[in-house]
Amino acid sequence: MDGLSDDSPWLPLILAIDCADRIIHGDTLPIFLLCVIFAYLSSLGSWLDPLLTLIFLALGNGALVTSWIRNSAAVQTAGGSVFVVLASWLIFSRIRSALNSRDDVAWKGPGRPYLIPCRTSHTRVFPTRHSFSYSYLVVGAPVGYKGNVNGIVSIDEPEQSASWPLAGSTKGWCDVNALDYLQSGHSDFGLRGKLDSYVRSQDVDPSDYPHAYLVTAARFLGYHFNPVSFWYLYSSEKVLSAIVLEVNNTFGERRSYLVLRDFEEEAKHISDGTLASSNTAPPRVKGSWPKDFHVSPFNSRKGSYSLLASDPLGTNMEGFRGVDVTISLSSSKGHPKLVARLFSDGEAVDPSIMGNIQKLRFLMSWFWVGFVTFPRILKEAAVLFFKRKLHVWYRPEPLKQSLGRLADGIERDLEGVFRSYVQFLVGHSPKPLSGPQRRKAEHVEIRVLTPVFYSRFVHYAHDFEGIFSELTENGTIWVDKPHVLPDIFLKRGSSPLHASGFTDFACFKLIQNLRRRPERIRRVLTSAEPAASSTRAVDVRDFRISSMDAYVLEEHDRKLKAAYRSALLRLFIADHFFMGSTELLTAVELVGHVGLAWISAAALSSVMTNAR
Repeated sequence: MDGLSDDSPWLPLILAIDCADRIIHGDTLPIFLLCVIFAYLSSLGSWLDPLLTLIFLALGNGALVTSWIRNSAAVQTAGGSVFVVLASWLIFSRIRSALNSRDDVAWKGPGRPYLIPCRTSHTRVFPTRHSFSYSYLVVGAPVGYKGNVNGIVSIDEPEQSASWPLAGSTKGWCDVNALDYLQSGHSDFGLRGKLDSYVRSQDVDPSDYPHAYLVTAARFLGYHFNPVSFWYLYSSEKVLSAIVLEVNNTFGERRSYLVLRDFEEEAKHISDGTLASSNTAPPRVKGSWPKDFHVSPFNSRKGSYSLLASDPLGTNMEGFRGVDVTISLSSSKGHPKLVARLFSDGEAVDPSIMGNIQKLRFLMSWFWVGFVTFPRILKEAAVLFFKRKLHVWYRPEPLKQSLGRLADGIERDLEGVFRSYVQFLVGHSPKPLSGPQRRKAEHVEIRVLTPVFYSRFVHYAHDFEGIFSELTENGTIWVDKPHVLPDIFLKRGSSPLHASGFTDFACFKLIQNLRRRPERIRRVLTSAEPAASSTRAVDVRDFRISSMDAYVLEEHDRKLKAAYRSALLRLFIADHFFMGSTELLTAVELVGHVGLAWISAAALSSVMTNAR
């Protein structure tokens, strides 16, 4: 350039400005944008970006795409054929499942599968009166039966491992699967195995109850919303002897209660004439227990439940008498608050003897009931809150006896890392903690009560502080021997940041700067109480990365490292900029993907126009 030497310090800046001017005012801007977008997609993009780009590209060139499809007989033929084949396959598969009359298991045990039309009613008497009642469909399933009954009811039927999801489905319209009951996770022993495991956890011998019958709201077309299930337990003489109530709340948490039948109390009441003879009255289970599970947002976790349930089966567990269960809730001072009842409303239906017309008629009459159960609950909750002016009890974290909700995607990723980290710490503990070669090993049980523990634990820079804070202050875990925890989570200084690559260094440096101690979980409050000040404790210590961060960095498992890194970045960015909501962060990311796809489609359209 005139007036500038090659070694002038202004030359690089002038060349950069000249390059930018050529890109902006020339025809190279779309190509430049595409190069930048391609570089982004190569490192941080996902499958959603090219899909959205193609959609915007098609919308922006609608006339061209429409003309091409209209003039292409091959595209029309192929598209029509694919649609017809998929629709026909779906209709054929569902009709075959509904009308295929079969009973896969020659069941010789007591009880039979039944479809049980019912009604459920709720009557609130304190602090205000409110009642409602609606129809409800439950399924009766003999525990131990495995198979498909006439294409309508399937019980403990294994998933079909097929390459095409609609091929050869063995599920009935109403499906009772062991995955949905009692302890979370799969059980190779089905309903019977999970029931035995639960009864054993209550210090009761499951051999005392060799027969069992489950009354529950089954899955319908994969959808499942089941507030409560009843497991009727019978002795070897086929006498109703106990009931397991399995209660689910709308947050995905679960609590099971074992209620034993008090034969001595019944005999005493029969002898003094206050109870009818067992020869004339149907057997029933009566009991009460403290309330320790959050079910309704309009009731605290205090108080007590009482149960009165009749035997649904006849003598020797033959036939079907009907369902009749009453559950009452009393306050901590003994005042009645709520009475809920489930009872049969019409004759139970044996699915094994249903003809094709009966199947279709029954499905048309009842298919909608399961889908409207949750909306019905929301409607009644709205009435209680807006019309009856009841205040709401905020959900507390579950206690040790309850089963926490299922973990979300981030919590599942962090759970895997935490388990691996604890195994590492146990193996490097100065004191023997476990293992077949350590005869004097100390055994300690750490039970995570709610998956929120995993997303809270990673906020602490010091794992020793984190584990004790979550145990004593927030109640997200339970430990049978807290005194052993210092031998696992050693109180040592944080490790320096040693990363093998630039990406790890940059991400973990950002994690280090974003990390801050989580707020303490508030104890149970109601909507009528003033909100507590949300002051967050400020950690003034000069720490580096956490011990679990250092463990992950030293691991050679790239998949584990990437999952952990992504989970922490999403948690901490949401914590600082999106009010702690990863769902809001996801929504903002979606907007960003849409904007990026729109720019990509515009650049591609410009390039194609210039090429023509």
